[in-house]
Amino acid sequence: MRPSFIAIEGLDGSGGTTQAGLLADWLEAEGTPVQRTHEPSKGPAGLFLRAALHPSDPASVLGDNVLPYLFAADRRDHLDREILPALARRTHVVTDRYYHSSLAYQSLSVGLHLVAELNRDFRAPDLTIFLDLSPEACLERIHARGAPVERFEALDRLRQIHDAYEAVLVHCRARGEKIARVDALGSIEAVHGRVLTAVRAHLES
Repeated sequence: MRPSFIAIEGLDGSGGTTQAGLLADWLEAEGTPVQRTHEPSKGPAGLFLRAALHPSDPASVLGDNVLPYLFAADRRDHLDREILPALARRTHVVTDRYYHSSLAYQSLSVGLHLVAELNRDFRAPDLTIFLDLSPEACLERIHARGAPVERFEALDRLRQIHDAYEAVLVHCRARGEKIARVDALGSIEAVHGRVLTAVRAHLES
């Protein structure tokens, strides 16, 4: 099985973290090494970004127009430290979020063109899985998990981001990226099965 760089994308609450973990487990069970990762990353810029996304943290005073630059800096570091070295070792990489999140979330404050320019030269995934779930269903899941609500986790904001993702998918497909839209409604197991269908088709192509 040839190594691939696979990104899992979707709204907050769509199940990206869970599905990225299940996919990595499946790939490892198939006998191939996997680098599991996420954005914001575990690096210094990523840790600062995670703080900035929590309203109770002092870093949250940063304006939305600053975030695209911080995410791009973290992504450069993430690629150099984790993603590219893993691919060079012929290891699968599964990331929970990548630049598609920036294109959707940060385009609301500074426009898609600027965010696209900041991320233009970054390596594209071999496959992006977009977990498609309504903003209303995402918000229900966010509330059900009981964790503190982050910066973008309000219904009106989720609706705006959902619409922004539609433009992002068009933009990325026009660049030649391979994107699979997966219905994220239903049980974790059912969604995992749909993700595997898309990944198997990619790996066998």
